[in-house]
Amino acid sequence: MLAILKRELSAYFNSAIGYIVLGIFYFFSGLFFFLSCLLSNTSDMSGVFGNMFMIVLLLIPIITMKSFSEEKKQKTDQALLTAPVNLFEIVMGKFLGAFVLYAMCVAIFIVYTLVICCFTAPNWATIFCTIFGMLLLGSALIAIDIFISALTESQVVAAFLSIAVALFISLIDVFTNITNSQFLINCINAISFNRNYLNFTHGILDLSNVVFFVGIAAIFIFLTIRVFEKKRWN
Repeated sequence: MLAILKRELSAYFNSAIGYIVLGIFYFFSGLFFFLSCLLSNTSDMSGVFGNMFMIVLLLIPIITMKSFSEEKKQKTDQALLTAPVNLFEIVMGKFLGAFVLYAMCVAIFIVYTLVICCFTAPNWATIFCTIFGMLLLGSALIAIDIFISALTESQVVAAFLSIAVALFISLIDVFTNITNSQFLINCINAISFNRNYLNFTHGILDLSNVVFFVGIAAIFIFLTIRVFEKKRWN
């Protein structure tokens, strides 16, 4: 697993992808931090974290689009399937490689918090709660997009499908405005990524939100393993 993790991280930074992802994330997070905190003279970063939701949705497909689709295109997935490692280690190596890159993006918020420390005392509990929530959100999205990447050998198709899923996730809350059924509204709220994420941005650490994101990640990691189990047996 560690060998695959190192291989993934090396691939990200031996190409432009790692630098592009970090650059885009740092640019938008810095922009939102400047507009929401520095210009407004406030230490409350909830607006910054809230605005980053859509950026994260659209950025993670760039991280994951090559995960398995490139392996399938170059036929190197055969070497992975016949390597002396089990499928769980292969998938988790890919997942952790993408997650580490994403965590490097999120780490910039610690720098922004230190900037706030120069002017006032930040609410560290809320900030770390939100960073934890952002990492959970990212883990769920990475698992979904890695599963999509495992279904195709085209990076473009993988990226397109991942972005389509991201747009659906971002728009799912709209359906609460077009139905009068309280049952449907409750169901939509329960599966809404945005609603489960926003609690963290307000410093609310709810176990149900943690279980939601961890559960989504676990389900799609399992499904990705099943895809390759089927291929290995075929």
